[in-house]
Amino acid sequence: MAWSTRQLAELTGTTVNTIRHYHRLGLLEEPERRNNGYKRYGTPELVRLLRIRRLVELGVPLARIGAAGPDGLDPEALRQVDAELAAAIGRMVRSRSDIAAILSAGAPADTPAGFEAVASRLSTADRSLIHVYIQLYDEERVADLRRMVEAAAGPISADINALTSDSDEATRENLAEKFAPILTRHLIDCPWLSDPAARPQQTFLEAVAGLYNSAQLDVLGRAAVLAQEQLNV
Repeated sequence: MAWSTRQLAELTGTTVNTIRHYHRLGLLEEPERRNNGYKRYGTPELVRLLRIRRLVELGVPLARIGAAGPDGLDPEALRQVDAELAAAIGRMVRSRSDIAAILSAGAPADTPAGFEAVASRLSTADRSLIHVYIQLYDEERVADLRRMVEAAAGPISADINALTSDSDEATRENLAEKFAPILTRHLIDCPWLSDPAARPQQTFLEAVAGLYNSAQLDVLGRAAVLAQEQLNV
């Protein structure tokens, strides 16, 4: 019995392009050709293709299938594939959980994990800075940041985010005075913020400078000075 490429594809539940791809990768040897030049696949090619498809169903990467012997992968290689699949499933479960939280809160799709509930009250700059923070700091400090954001995400933060570079002196001073007590509370609740050895990394400071305008940076700087003064009283 002999089959054409299309017949073999239909018989094995795959496509002609997939079979050709397996040929290019060297997973499936080119069969003999008829007098008219068309390929003629026999039982050996059928069985080989079915074995390849089975390994693909199990999640075995094509690069590893080429190294599989007559009995398929050895147990250790199969365990490694299983571990990789378990990790992939874990990532997908987390992704689905994150997507559910984003949809439930009506948050932007790029909201950092754990910040969905307050995302609607954060500016684009705030969310961007949180992304940088998460990349630089450990889980404990990220948890502290989450609590700080939840406490600060209110009218005062909204007013600071609305500042333009030409905001007047009175507006800046007023916002700094309003924000200082919030910042003081953060410094009390998270003592490491005042620890010189735990100061923000240079990358974080550069991100702050690049994401906020001069008036916003001025207010934050003034609030930090006022907060430190309140702590020293």
